[in-house]
Amino acid sequence: MEFVNIDKAEYLSELFGMYDENIRIIEDELNVRISLRDDKLVVDGEEEEKAEVAVRVIRRLINLLARNEKIDRTRIRYAVELAKEGRDELVEEIMSDVVAITYRGAQIRCKTLGQQKYVRAMQKNTVVFGVGPAGTGKTYLAMANAVMAFKNKEISKIILTRPAVEAGEKLGFLPGDLQQKVDPYLRPLYDAIHEMMGVEAYQKLWERGCIEVAPLAYMRGRTLNDAYIILDEAQNTTVEQMKMFLTRLGEGSKMVITGDLTQIDLPDGKKSGLKHAISILNGIDKLAICHLTAKDVVRHELVMNIIKAYEKGTEK
Repeated sequence: MEFVNIDKAEYLSELFGMYDENIRIIEDELNVRISLRDDKLVVDGEEEEKAEVAVRVIRRLINLLARNEKIDRTRIRYAVELAKEGRDELVEEIMSDVVAITYRGAQIRCKTLGQQKYVRAMQKNTVVFGVGPAGTGKTYLAMANAVMAFKNKEISKIILTRPAVEAGEKLGFLPGDLQQKVDPYLRPLYDAIHEMMGVEAYQKLWERGCIEVAPLAYMRGRTLNDAYIILDEAQNTTVEQMKMFLTRLGEGSKMVITGDLTQIDLPDGKKSGLKHAISILNGIDKLAICHLTAKDVVRHELVMNIIKAYEKGTEK
């Protein structure tokens, strides 16, 4: 039996969560029982080692609450995973750096070790590949870094692009002008940047030419100077398109390329430019390749379990 002192009563509601759902996660993951006795939490279980892990998790979560940080189901599950590996001290370290601040004043922080490595790679390198499954924050964190670089006047333009594979990059048959043709394929990028900047600020910067959102086909023949360039859904580029994109890099610019190698939509016989690039570009100075996994998924925990199930199915 282990005990954890609670210094402030207000921590209890956050720690337990609605209908005690937060505490139940720890109980289920570690096969322990957690109860409240006066101003102490009592942790009891058949295996003393697991009870000790639960105590470490609870203390780390209390430290986060003491720093006015929010805890949620995803964060709690990840704290448990780190504690099982004996690395629970990283729970607070991961949360220490503010990646960006949204226009509403919300602080964007990393939630996993993989995300932290990815963000630090973007801060240190000129070209970064972020490869991993859906829900790991690849595009969102890249956008956050781009917005902060723009606000800090490190670059003068943000360029967002992705291949419109669903339309085969042949957009002429679609109704409307260019913007209307490509908007459906670029919507996830709009959503992310609107959350960072707000719609009005985005519109003003777009009118001034400080933000550009365009399909990959429109990057050909250009040299992109003093810009932060994000290529999303890069698994759907061909080898030729990826080479074309990477060679657009100009003076004072940064590139982030994101993609998920399990969701390639290219026609049969076409090799993914992302897959090819990460196989040949390892070891180049100022270029980093970051691999995120199911452990870095920060959406609903069901998404993590779905991804793990697909990974096991692929292995079989």
